[in-house]
Amino acid sequence: MASYRDQAIVLRNYKLAEADKIVVLFCLARGKVRAVAKGVRRTKSKFGARLEPGAFISVQLHEGRNLDIVTQAERVETYVDIRNDIDAYAKAAIFLESVDRCCQEQEANPAMFTLLVGALRELNRKNTSVLVPAFIAKLLALEGVQPLVSHCASCGSKGPLVAFQLYEGGALCSNCRRGSAISQQALAALELIFSGQVRAVLETTAGPVARELETLASQMIEQHIERKLTSSAVYSQMS
Repeated sequence: MASYRDQAIVLRNYKLAEADKIVVLFCLARGKVRAVAKGVRRTKSKFGARLEPGAFISVQLHEGRNLDIVTQAERVETYVDIRNDIDAYAKAAIFLESVDRCCQEQEANPAMFTLLVGALRELNRKNTSVLVPAFIAKLLALEGVQPLVSHCASCGSKGPLVAFQLYEGGALCSNCRRGSAISQQALAALELIFSGQVRAVLETTAGPVARELETLASQMIEQHIERKLTSSAVYSQMS
């Protein structure tokens, strides 16, 4: 059995025995890895706090038969503002759970890793409501799911487009409408996101449109992974 080092984002962890934890890592070079962190629940643990969800770390692991073993962990970046803001922390939880449901065990996905790190950095820099929908839209694009927003996904007409349903392929006109109603402002924001103009959306979208996009984003990711996001439900209760 060999040891290896990688950069990783901690997606989640859970208790094991009296003092250990199982840590789910999203590694740059190895994709999702499950590892045991021995003794981290003891107060004298050297790196327990570095293995909390959302931590960006440089980690050394020893390969095991079923689970790898964390032998060293050092912070690469510290997102202090996220940890000190309950709303930002709830948004980060949506990022982490969404990636956890989409990434594969032992399958590297550098583009998804870069997206997650970038989203956490941006959230730490400035907590904006539209960041969650922007992140989920880009995540779905990486998954090969890019809904049509410029014309009706069912009949191909230019509209007016009044509804949105991921199962149907995106925006729908008044004749084909199914799913959720959507405003023209929200459609325009989605079109900018999918065309790579995320910064423009982050800087110009606020208020009711941002809240509409948040609701739509939750529906999109839950339809894609075919299950409810626990973190999204918690965030909705807070909003």
